[in-house]
Amino acid sequence: MARITLDHLAHAYRPDPQGPQDYALKEINHVWSQGGAYALLGPSGCGKTTLLNIISGLVRPTRGRILFDDRDVTDLPTEARNIAQVFQFPVVYDTMTVRENLAFPLKNRGVPRERTASRVEEIARLLDLGRVLDRKASNLTADMKQKISLGRGLVRSDVSAILFDEPLTVIDPHLKWQLRSTLKEIHRALDITMIYVTHDQTEALTFADKVVVMHDGAVVQTGTPEELFERPAHTFVGHFIGSPGMNILPCRVDGATAYIGDEAVALSRAYRALPQSQRIELGIRPEFLRLQHKGAGLPVRLRRIDDIGRARIARVEMSGRPLTASVPDDITIEGDEAALAFDPHHVHIYADGHLVAGEAAGGQVR
Repeated sequence: MARITLDHLAHAYRPDPQGPQDYALKEINHVWSQGGAYALLGPSGCGKTTLLNIISGLVRPTRGRILFDDRDVTDLPTEARNIAQVFQFPVVYDTMTVRENLAFPLKNRGVPRERTASRVEEIARLLDLGRVLDRKASNLTADMKQKISLGRGLVRSDVSAILFDEPLTVIDPHLKWQLRSTLKEIHRALDITMIYVTHDQTEALTFADKVVVMHDGAVVQTGTPEELFERPAHTFVGHFIGSPGMNILPCRVDGATAYIGDEAVALSRAYRALPQSQRIELGIRPEFLRLQHKGAGLPVRLRRIDDIGRARIARVEMSGRPLTASVPDDITIEGDEAALAFDPHHVHIYADGHLVAGEAAGGQVR
């Protein structure tokens, strides 16, 4: 088990990078605490797998260092880093039984037979593999084989960290929630640093204590699931986290009022004058934007209402801009004329994509 430090880490796949645009992974300084559950979240091509492969030793960074506790492992091969890695697709020995597959990492390291047997039984119980322990892996489904892969990664109790590279890709949707919950329980029980790469926000937010959101090779925010939802530090985070994502609208700001076209939106705090050279935007999540009858808020054109089971989502236009908003249970709109009520405490202002701190009452910056 280890604390993992990324010290001025950056990586380019071309041999002579000239600037930030040439880096697949832009400079990152970060510390993963020992025993934490972390997720690397972002779309395909954002750099998260590159970062995971650098941590595991499959890729050597162009610059910077990786430390496990205070030990520099930057130049050490994978096998010298004492990690376990679970890949996107199952890695199992088909000719072995499930029991033999789970025991293999321990047998390779000379762990005594009785302790190996006990550990295999423990992991099999956690992953619900007990009923198939003596079956050949070749006769099992892809779901079951990936459970074996997970078990092989989890069976060693002495590893510095366990790295998961989108491990639930081949798992049937109805089993994914169960396995995410199981991994969370295992993490609590084993106190091992776990780093989980995914492009699926549901997987990241349900598994991790801290989520590292990546975009275009850079880390744009690290925080708890609640922090990412309540206070996105970047418009990409607001848009990427949530379903639907945050509404992002061009605006101008004057003190405690934002203007979307000619419509004024009250803010819960005032903002100093923002440079005209910057792209100024307002962000608000649909959950904090409520559809109302005409005259009860800022005027909008209602395009449609989608019933998604757990809620109703309105698709509207305001000053020619599309927005999504929540629909209260007691609201029924006739025609296409409606209004929106903004919750000022959940309106965020961004400059060139980055959250701007405002001033609360008394001049306190928030």
